Amino acid sequence: MEAQHGLAQVRDMNQAQAEPVRLPRADGRAPQGLELRHLRYFAAVAEAGTFTRAAERLFIAQPTLSQQVGRLEQLVGTRLLHRHRDGVALTAAGAVMLDAARDVLSAVDHGVSQTRQAAGLGRPRLRVVLPADLPDCLAVQTVSRLRSAADSAGIAVTWMDTPLDAEFSPIREHRADAGLGWLTASPDALPASLDAMTLGQFEPEVWIPRSHPAARRGVIGLDELTGVDVIHGPRPASTAIYDRWLTILRATDPRFEFTDPPLRHSLPVALAFAAAGPPAAVLTGPAAIAGTPPGVIRLPRPAGTGDMVRVSIDGQPLTATAALVWNGDLPRPLQQILFDTADGLTRPAPASLSHAG
Repeated sequence: MEAQHGLAQVRDMNQAQAEPVRLPRADGRAPQGLELRHLRYFAAVAEAGTFTRAAERLFIAQPTLSQQVGRLEQLVGTRLLHRHRDGVALTAAGAVMLDAARDVLSAVDHGVSQTRQAAGLGRPRLRVVLPADLPDCLAVQTVSRLRSAADSAGIAVTWMDTPLDAEFSPIREHRADAGLGWLTASPDALPASLDAMTLGQFEPEVWIPRSHPAARRGVIGLDELTGVDVIHGPRPASTAIYDRWLTILRATDPRFEFTDPPLRHSLPVALAFAAAGPPAAVLTGPAAIAGTPPGVIRLPRPAGTGDMVRVSIDGQPLTATAALVWNGDLPRPLQQILFDTADGLTRPAPASLSHAG
């Protein structure tokens, strides 16, 4: 009997996969039977890229996960994922559902956290985004100051390694409470729900072949830079900076495009690829405080740079403003910790903290 029941379930799933797309409910309300687990499972699969990786992260069986995502598609009335041999891809409807699922799950998690705090259960928690594209000097100081301030106030900090776009969407959508990132426009251009404190301007490092005429001058113009392949990116790692700097370079050469690094590994590896192939430059993300004398507040020269030489860009046209950004509806004690952290980061650092290149 159980075998027959299982066979019927398989038939039902196969039929669900083969059914034509059904129209959603005319009243626009969520269908009956839709549960939070359906949204969590779907979001996990979409973010992991495969059912196998998502099942491992969720600690559930893959058939169960596949069945529940299929059930969500039945409830919604349309296919949300394209299933391929190598994984899954979102359909147009799936992309909309993923954004909605993230909003719902974030709102629920935020509400539960606030409820527990109101009931005196557990420590208040601050979810802080610290993207991978930050210079080490800035990330280290931020982590140190924020952890110290949070510990003194009895607040737990959850660190999130998530890219931040120009709109700081994870914070605006309550998937995070605060984040350290890059402003590509005035702070006044941020969504009204966000508050920010700027921490200073940073500029990239540019490495060019030693044989390039600009290497002897130590300075390169945008017209010279756009005349060679420029290894920078990939775009998803830092969309705000990538798009802003690409716009500036295209003002000099409308046909200009960045070249993705062959491997996302490290600066020395990128330099090795640039030195080994046709003449190319390497453009890092924001890496040094803009306007400082050469060699100050810069990391030491990377090992294995070969025939690549570091130069400055004439006029400092490529800069980014570092900022600590948070959601304006955070409780006042949490906002005060963030404000104090940012205020400490803007004070002049002792001379002993500077790095000579």
